[in-house]
Amino acid sequence: MKSSEAERLHGITEIERGLWARGVFAGGMDEVGRGPLAGPVVTACVVMPAEPLLEYVKDSKKLSEARREKLFPLLCKTALCYGMGEASPEEIDELNILNATKLAFKRAYTAMETPPPLVLVDAVANLDIPAAQQPIVHGDALSYLIAAASIIAKVTRDHYMIEMDAQYPGYGFAKNKGYGTAAHIEALKTLGPCPIHRNSFIGHFTEKRV
Repeated sequence: MKSSEAERLHGITEIERGLWARGVFAGGMDEVGRGPLAGPVVTACVVMPAEPLLEYVKDSKKLSEARREKLFPLLCKTALCYGMGEASPEEIDELNILNATKLAFKRAYTAMETPPPLVLVDAVANLDIPAAQQPIVHGDALSYLIAAASIIAKVTRDHYMIEMDAQYPGYGFAKNKGYGTAAHIEALKTLGPCPIHRNSFIGHFTEKRV
């Protein structure tokens, strides 16, 4: 491992190293998909071992798609435990995006075979789970565990949106992943919404509903 990468990993494991030294294996929790016009919000909760530290684990938004795809199976294989959760477009419309995200976090935590006693969460507080919680603003950039969760959630959601592109062609979901790009908005105006669009997010672009 290059010294610069070793130093970076040392920096983003400051919180984790303190926990690991006390024998505490916390979970990192992050979400992907709060902003898109279509698709679910997806969450992950991940418990990683102290060794080995995987190179290049960082905020998923700062990684190339190719790097995320390489890290995804490594993270899943190396993790001591992980769980996935999501909230559907219908739940987002009904609950609002913040409450739907909290529901998805709860589902990720309860999906774990061995839920951790402590979770580090990217910014969101007051989750309805039986664990101590440490919200960290910009946690995906500051915490190794949260960054690991961000990568797993991002790749999982991206794969789903690629599948939806084949099911609902014309919106460019394989490329835009449901985010409101100019081409996506134009397609929405032309075609109207499909079943995975969030009706509460698209009022500025169409009056049609599904």
